[in-house]
Amino acid sequence: MNKKEVSEIKKQFTPENCAITRLCGCYVDGEKTKKTELKDAFLSLPEEEIFKYFEIFRKALSGTIGKNLINMEFPLHTEEEGGTQEFLMRLRASRLTDPNLLEQFYDQIIASYDYGENYLILLIHAAYDIPGKALDGEEMFDASDETYEYLLCCICPVNLSKPGLAYNTVENCFQNRIRDWVVDMPDLGFLFPAFTDRSTDIHSLLYYTKKPEDLHDAFVEQILGSTLPLTAGNQKTGFQSLVENSLGDQCDFEVVKTIHEKLTELAQTRKDDPEPPSLDKNEIKSLLVQSGADREKLEDFEMQYESCTGSDLPLLVSNVASTRKFEIKTPDIVITVNPERTDLVETQVIDGRKYLMIPVDDRVELNGISVKMI
Repeated sequence: MNKKEVSEIKKQFTPENCAITRLCGCYVDGEKTKKTELKDAFLSLPEEEIFKYFEIFRKALSGTIGKNLINMEFPLHTEEEGGTQEFLMRLRASRLTDPNLLEQFYDQIIASYDYGENYLILLIHAAYDIPGKALDGEEMFDASDETYEYLLCCICPVNLSKPGLAYNTVENCFQNRIRDWVVDMPDLGFLFPAFTDRSTDIHSLLYYTKKPEDLHDAFVEQILGSTLPLTAGNQKTGFQSLVENSLGDQCDFEVVKTIHEKLTELAQTRKDDPEPPSLDKNEIKSLLVQSGADREKLEDFEMQYESCTGSDLPLLVSNVASTRKFEIKTPDIVITVNPERTDLVETQVIDGRKYLMIPVDDRVELNGISVKMI
């Protein structure tokens, strides 16, 4: 799914566009015990509660694709009888009205979700009549020929509100506030099936994680059965190792600066694309050559790529490049440069010693104080 498709589904979580048919949930304590369950026709809930749920559901479809939102495909074996995808298909087909399937789903999550405190499992079923689109991009709501039927699952921590003083209007005094158990925004969640090319894709799903570096491996493997992707952080460190190992002694300042500039330019030119820009193995190799690397240095590039990244999958530009800053570090100094002005930094050797040279004008501040350069 791309950001336009994600946005289209998020727009349903409003009173005007709501396509949710049923809401189910299970409250679990820190001892993995089910405390209570809920089963409701969503639109029968009080309006105040509906808005709170909308906020949770939108959050589970928020963030950056490739970091917080990750497209995952199901391996073929999961679509066979007894597989994770096949189970989700049955759960969707039940429209969350089969209590046995719901109990099985809750039990699987409780067994695989490693969280030592209270949390709430929320699960909705929705049926979205996909409007057709005219040539000018306008939606034609009377031209729908497909219904996108989906599940959205959110797992939300439940924590005690903070202690404090509160004003009691009846007694006209301040007193200790009653602490309530409050449902927080989702820690993780998933949308099944995926909404790809504005159509149902039963072979994929969209996974949400609040913390991009914590994918909850056991949950993904046991509940979804999908192949774990590289986290955003692992993509970045893998790319850095790939550049260092592939270039060797040619990994100098100018080459790496040029790599940064080209990645920043690519991100800028494709910032409005619905799909986040990515580079596959061959494109990264070409990038290194265009940045000044000798082809001889890249003879074993394919082997280095798999060794450093752990796969041959493409890497997202937003994950491997710090396009919003250009940072230079030594053991004692950190220099941050506007990424659009990397040309200001150059290297020179003076009297046999290496220097980073940065030209300055009269506008220089030291600890917030304007100073004159002599």
